Amino acid sequence: MNRIIGGLVLSAITATAFAQSSTNSPYSQFGYGDLTDQGVGFNKGMNGVGLAFRKGNEVNPLNPASYSAADSLTMIFDAGLSGQITNFKEGSTRFNGKGGGFDYVVGLLRAAKNLGVSFGVLPYSNVGYKYSTTSSIPGSQAIQSSTYEGDGGMHQLFLGAGFRIFKPLSVGFNAAYLWGEFDRSFTGVTSISSAKYLVKQYSASVRNYKLDFGMQYEQKLGKGDLLTLGATYSPGHSLKTDPTCRIISVNTSASQNDTTSYVVHDGLSLPTAYGFGLAYSHHDKLRVGADLQVQKWGSVDMPSDEGGTYALRSGLLKDSYRANLGAEWIPNPQSTRHVLSHVRYRIGAGYATPYYNINGQDGPKELSLSLGFGIPIMNAYNNRSFLNISGQWSHRSADNLITENTFRINIGLTFNERWFSKWKVE
Repeated sequence: MNRIIGGLVLSAITATAFAQSSTNSPYSQFGYGDLTDQGVGFNKGMNGVGLAFRKGNEVNPLNPASYSAADSLTMIFDAGLSGQITNFKEGSTRFNGKGGGFDYVVGLLRAAKNLGVSFGVLPYSNVGYKYSTTSSIPGSQAIQSSTYEGDGGMHQLFLGAGFRIFKPLSVGFNAAYLWGEFDRSFTGVTSISSAKYLVKQYSASVRNYKLDFGMQYEQKLGKGDLLTLGATYSPGHSLKTDPTCRIISVNTSASQNDTTSYVVHDGLSLPTAYGFGLAYSHHDKLRVGADLQVQKWGSVDMPSDEGGTYALRSGLLKDSYRANLGAEWIPNPQSTRHVLSHVRYRIGAGYATPYYNINGQDGPKELSLSLGFGIPIMNAYNNRSFLNISGQWSHRSADNLITENTFRINIGLTFNERWFSKWKVE
């Protein structure tokens, strides 16, 4: 228990030090921002697949039922970071943006027979954008310049457990403290020095909880062949947060500001979400997985000032779907001499629909591909730790909207130490 508490404290300190936005996409101004995939190093190499994966030497927060496979002799820590370059295209205009930072830190240990416990920090969403537009005011020669800017996101500090009820069936849960800030602003300025202009500031602070439940069922198909079914469920609920909107009318000639504030009580909620996964493994040498995840954002209202009044409105969000397929291959896991024989080669692909509408039309759909490696770190006393490196390309586009092509590098370290081994002295 002391190790679990210590790990949670370490995770909280790490999150406080590194919690920052890792996106620069204009699309992060909608909804809750860019949603993360909740995966760790090995998941990312397979494009986020993992609802039906379970191994004793890796942490898989995508499905807490997997914690029941925890090795009885080890303590696992997994931490990762990422960096990305995005090319934005709108008509004939192109420009590039860079981003990155801390991704996650998680841990796993076996607390009792058939019971694994996990803890750590995972991102939930990221907001980070700044851009400007200019347009002519009808009936005059004046030009209006509009600036949009936002920052923030949500993170989750979680504690989870997975229990094997009987040999084929395991269940589990993650209980998380969800926190974060959202700050967005709009500034509209005209070229007429004596005119008024508007500043709109939107903000919200989240301090609430998030629950995830999982199940995995294993079925042997033959000697060395195993089929695993996985399922997850996250109940939707109110975040008990009161978003605010401040509209500031600035009169440059009179040097005075008029400010109006609006508050939407109980204005943010999490959607109900569920997922299904299928995985096949062959002699610890090959595993293939497929996931389908659904988030019921269509039943969640969002605060908006469309229509002149800041209030909750329906139809701004929509149900989203994500499908991923991934595989991992190890040349010769039984080899004791050649390091390359233990390298994990990973590949994945995915497709996702947006969870928000933009001006009455669907947001951008996403197509993604990934390639990754799990490189064993071997020394005189440990050959169980891994360096996970992966690259991912994603393409987001929609009719008459900005097209994004992102190349992302993910780097993670899985420390697998024999904390609970009994030493013998001869």
